[in-house]
Amino acid sequence: MKMDEQKEGAIYAAVSYMMWGVVPIYWKFLQGVGAVEILAQRVLWSFVFMMVLLIFMKKWRAFVAYIKKIMGNPKLFAALLTASLLVTANWGIFIWAVNSGRILDTSLGYYINPLVSVLLGVIVLKEKLNKAQVMSFILAGIGVLILGIHFGTIPWVSLILAITFGLYGLAKKMIKAESAVGLTLETMMITPLALGYWIYLLFQSESQFTASSGTSLLLIGGGIVTAIPLLYFAKGAEKVPLSMLGILQYIAPTLTLIIGVFVYHESFTKAHLLAFIFIWSALAVYTLSVTKWGKMGAHRLKKKRNIGA
Repeated sequence: MKMDEQKEGAIYAAVSYMMWGVVPIYWKFLQGVGAVEILAQRVLWSFVFMMVLLIFMKKWRAFVAYIKKIMGNPKLFAALLTASLLVTANWGIFIWAVNSGRILDTSLGYYINPLVSVLLGVIVLKEKLNKAQVMSFILAGIGVLILGIHFGTIPWVSLILAITFGLYGLAKKMIKAESAVGLTLETMMITPLALGYWIYLLFQSESQFTASSGTSLLLIGGGIVTAIPLLYFAKGAEKVPLSMLGILQYIAPTLTLIIGVFVYHESFTKAHLLAFIFIWSALAVYTLSVTKWGKMGAHRLKKKRNIGA
């Protein structure tokens, strides 16, 4: 792979994570709208936007071909439906948390997410962990335990976000669809429910969509806000190593943490700081264990032991 391609890929990936990191600001503009309606509108307009984009990107045939493939494969259909439900649940919890003043919980959730993904790999795919990765889980567990003891409750918002997104990634492994096609299919599966809920709200005169032109535009724009970072991420993922993506992914929760504390002035206690230190340490240990530097260090240590023997 050429260095220029890697650089371009890193820029695309970094920009996608930056977009995901600052997206709470966007949803905060819709604080007067119910979280379920925002979610329904997000699904609906994401689907509309992706359909237009597929035509523009000349991927309509690939989309139709994949639908035919799904219709003849019950397991693939089940995997797609599962992915759709999981990503919808993840979006819903995220929107609710942001507009309920719990941005720090979302940041913690996406810091924990990579470790949840690895744990699912061990449980479901029977992958093996090295000692450094086991240590990273212990450190992260201590971090979550600190918050649980301090607040007297498990940080369920963070854990649900991490688990739903981790399971979503696992379901996506079975689907193996191109990113734009995959997102279109996932939103298509939930769009009937989203549209049905919106129609219900309209009949009940409870929909905020028509409250003002600004609110309408923000709800429609939610589809674009959802799709663009994903497409940038897909472009980046094609051109950079997985280890680099693993490091870049911490941009999003870091920006979210900064926004929660300094923009929306959410309470950041000593318990939060201590918990985050443990989780940051866990991520540092884990990231080092899967990068070339960590592997080189392990190789040198093994070599020294062999020489000593």
